[in-house]
Amino acid sequence: MASLPPLLALRGATIGFGGRPLFESVDLALTAGEKTCLVGRNGSGKSTFLNLMAGRIEPDAGERFVQPGTRIGYLPQEPDLEGFDRIETYVASGLPAGEPGAAETEQYRVEAVLDRLKLDGRRDPSALSGGEARRAALARALVGEPEVLLLDEPTNHLDLPTIEWLEDELRSYRGALLMISHDRAFLTALARRLVWLDRGRLRTLDAGFDKFESWVEETFAEEEKERQRLDRKIASETRWAREGISARRRRNMGRMRALQQLRAERRERPAVQGVARLDPAEAGRGGTMVIEARNLAKSYPGPSGERTIVRDFSTRILRGDRVGIIGPNGAGKSTLVKLLTGQIEPDRGSLRLGQGLEIAYLDQTRESLLPDATVRSVLLPEGGDQIAVGGTFKHIASYLRDFLFDPSRLESPVRSLSGGERNRLLLSRLFARPSNLLVLDEPTNDLDMDTLDLLEDVLGDYSGTILLVSHDRDFLDRLVTSTIAVEGNGEVAEYVGGYSDYVRQRPRPAEKPAETARSRKEEPQKPKTPTKLSYKDQRELDQLPGRIESLAAEIAKLETALSDPGFYSRDPAGFEAATTRLAAARNEQAAAEERWLELAAMAEELAR
Repeated sequence: MASLPPLLALRGATIGFGGRPLFESVDLALTAGEKTCLVGRNGSGKSTFLNLMAGRIEPDAGERFVQPGTRIGYLPQEPDLEGFDRIETYVASGLPAGEPGAAETEQYRVEAVLDRLKLDGRRDPSALSGGEARRAALARALVGEPEVLLLDEPTNHLDLPTIEWLEDELRSYRGALLMISHDRAFLTALARRLVWLDRGRLRTLDAGFDKFESWVEETFAEEEKERQRLDRKIASETRWAREGISARRRRNMGRMRALQQLRAERRERPAVQGVARLDPAEAGRGGTMVIEARNLAKSYPGPSGERTIVRDFSTRILRGDRVGIIGPNGAGKSTLVKLLTGQIEPDRGSLRLGQGLEIAYLDQTRESLLPDATVRSVLLPEGGDQIAVGGTFKHIASYLRDFLFDPSRLESPVRSLSGGERNRLLLSRLFARPSNLLVLDEPTNDLDMDTLDLLEDVLGDYSGTILLVSHDRDFLDRLVTSTIAVEGNGEVAEYVGGYSDYVRQRPRPAEKPAETARSRKEEPQKPKTPTKLSYKDQRELDQLPGRIESLAAEIAKLETALSDPGFYSRDPAGFEAATTRLAAARNEQAAAEERWLELAAMAEELAR
């Protein structure tokens, strides 16, 4: 892989937007077949770096190199769908400009990628949910069949089935992939190279994401040794961040052991039986019982008949339980949460809530923050320095340190905060409010890994009960004691443990060969159609593999020639001719492969 010429590279790149550089003199090259993740603390410049790679902004110093003819697909963290009347128009804007080929081929590409992502291309982009907008942006990034993919938080707002689909797509992707993500399970499945943007420096490691935390610890340990040897301090913010992260990780080991014990206790707890009567002794346990649901059912009228959200679901949630709620977008997770917290009435069944419940919510849309408000005024609108947290008062600077804020940011306006910092500020305000039941809808969206560690730490120490709607598999595995799966069509079931436990326990759909055979027998007979390709198409299909192989050999030869660092200085005209031919050969190879796939699919369909 190292012998291949880069498809995309930054060399000596520096950017600071007129102030202190976010990063300085950094180099990174992406070659075909590499799957790289870009990690770093919030505010370190990851999205800016990806913007540089995509060519959306220019560096203050250094240069960006793109192999001529290379197609680049880019997914921004906040896709902009304004100005497009239909999803298909927005997706088509991701097609490469000036490429030879009929409009029919381009339309086929658009329709194919929309079908893979289950999107109706005729819909108005302004009416899309967060998950639908993210899928549309993914479709736009993929439609041009790029050789380089740059993805900024691709799993944000996606449900688990779509995340798993995307993993499969990227696992077989043959181009160069650079991605920013907070989803540890996603990165573990895909990343084979680590790029860490840390305090303006870019570090790389040829390893999977499972090595990242040990790499960070080793790096910090080496820095500490160097600090002691040279007898000088590392900047207070950096030292505090490093020590905080290390301490959290040590605590997490004990927390994971405690979580396993909680899951074991949950496993031994008697299950709620549909028509069983309430145990009189249970009422005497006072605040121990939080939610008692029996045989809940809820449906809504739909355009094609009644839509069942929940059918005959029962659960008992006690104080200290941490319950994950998963399922595809639109399956009814939010409706289930509203049923369990008494916000809506069930059609059938009963719900009993514990005494003295104080519920705090964090919904997907997040609470708005006034851009001119300061960090201090968001938490203390009436002024002062002390904030009430859990019945005691803490100095606001000390409290904000727990949420990775340096005291120097107290008077910073909200508009100066990064997206992750704003989310940390919202979480700090949420946790300052008294509650004994937290309802969190997608709390991990837009959070970096340090903030995820912080959130896991805070929730792990929370003494109340948690209902957590999430698509983050690793976060669920680390935190929840049980998982409620909303599968759609009214099917809702609860499983002990996190997401991985759910995968192991869920029933596999039973095959019904007799019904399948009967349904095939009852299908109406189709009129006879040709059973093979025409002579011309068959001849073309037979010749295409040789053509594709010949082009692959030519491309390899050209890439080898262009990788010679002295080629350009010896023969500038020859170098230019070779790069032009390389771009054309790649286009010809892509067209030949597409035509072969089309003919092969036709042959397979005719043979059925």
